[in-house]
Amino acid sequence: MSSDVAIRAAAVTKGFESYERPANRLKRSLFGLLGALSPLPSLRSLLLQRAQSCVRTFWALKGVDFEITRGETVGIIGRNGSGKSTLLQIICGTLAPTGGDVQTEGRIAALLELGSGFDVEYTGRENIYMNGQLHGLTREQIDERLDEIIAFADIGQFIDQPVKTYSSGMFVRLAFAVIAHVDADILVIDEALSVGDAFFTQKCMRFLRRFQKTGTVLFVSHDSAAVRSLCERVIWLDRGDLRQSGDANEVCTNYFEAFYRQQQGDGASWTSSDDLSDVKPHASPLTEPVEHDHTVDQRQRFVTTLRHATPTLSTYCIDPHSLGTRQTKTLIEAVHLVNEKGSPISWVVGGERVLLQVRFKHPGDGQTPIVAFYMKDRLGQPLFGDDTSLAQSQSPTGADTHSAFVAEFMFDMPILPPGDYAISVLLGTGTASASNVLHCLHDALIVKSESPSVATGLVGQPMTNVALYVREAVEET
Repeated sequence: MSSDVAIRAAAVTKGFESYERPANRLKRSLFGLLGALSPLPSLRSLLLQRAQSCVRTFWALKGVDFEITRGETVGIIGRNGSGKSTLLQIICGTLAPTGGDVQTEGRIAALLELGSGFDVEYTGRENIYMNGQLHGLTREQIDERLDEIIAFADIGQFIDQPVKTYSSGMFVRLAFAVIAHVDADILVIDEALSVGDAFFTQKCMRFLRRFQKTGTVLFVSHDSAAVRSLCERVIWLDRGDLRQSGDANEVCTNYFEAFYRQQQGDGASWTSSDDLSDVKPHASPLTEPVEHDHTVDQRQRFVTTLRHATPTLSTYCIDPHSLGTRQTKTLIEAVHLVNEKGSPISWVVGGERVLLQVRFKHPGDGQTPIVAFYMKDRLGQPLFGDDTSLAQSQSPTGADTHSAFVAEFMFDMPILPPGDYAISVLLGTGTASASNVLHCLHDALIVKSESPSVATGLVGQPMTNVALYVREAVEET
């Protein structure tokens, strides 16, 4: 196998046998034994056919072929029963194929199902050692990483309790903490990130995005947003057959198109729409402009941004690992999201006006501080954000080391799909190019979105006016 190939599957098949009645199992064994002992070829063939007729075989995989190169992130999609989990188990070596061959290059770390590789009678600490050795680590290597694994899992005193007392979320926390520290070359995840709270999901996504830079990821999920966000390529399995392999957006679209047609009939289309070119808008114009406090001239911001060739400070919220070792101080003291009345809120509705307040200490280096924030979805995908660089350029702040600082961002919350969202905050000094980053607070707030309407895409736009009217008939000439 080429050194650039991490996983290669060649004509992989897998069949699971079942028997209509218990007696058929005995009949198959007897006919098979008699057939093997028969000296007559015709009788041997007849007996073996009778033996095979006693069993029913369900083919979970039917000649699947694909290659995954090193450093590639590939998703596997398909409906329940399409063979996704079976394929992952064969790749990980926990299940043998009926036919074909799978080759892998490098150490594999897998999170296949809840509690796999754990002994429920052992404590979490004991399971770390057992699971780590299953992934190829020595006891000495696990000793060196034990504190980091326990800190990543963050399950407190339960680490010394039997695993059978754990919740499903604690199971996944511990399992993911182990595979995040085994120095794997290939990471295999099967629907595991759907369990756990928002804080831990954000932590896992930061690890995954860092791992993607050097390792190979095989990701199975029914969440199309997760697949599109994480994966470069997608493999679509349908009843054991490899239906399509290619660009993530294209394959996901074709998958949902096929599912929609199956539900609505062959004439239906999930992606097409009627020609609305002759429809004229019937919305009423705004009669009163909306007044904003602390307004920002967006055209001036555009001009200001063009002067900087380097990334802005807020980009470090997107890729926090680019900070390196520059984070040297703990300066951010509190982060609050409040409504128009000034009351803290933990859930939001699209369209309402909110204020993000960041309280922090003076950096003490003689420069004006810059504060940036970013809101991310549960996959760690950045949605929107901003920083105070433009406000600083318009009215520089002079203060001594005893001054208390507060940064405020007022905005209208976009319509977001229901779920949990994280707000990360970063503090630096200098210019908008983030020449000196001092403190980054990951997941400073977890905010729940409750949308009264459906958001199309990652972010929806609150409508100024929505109308329904009868279009006049157009005479045909």
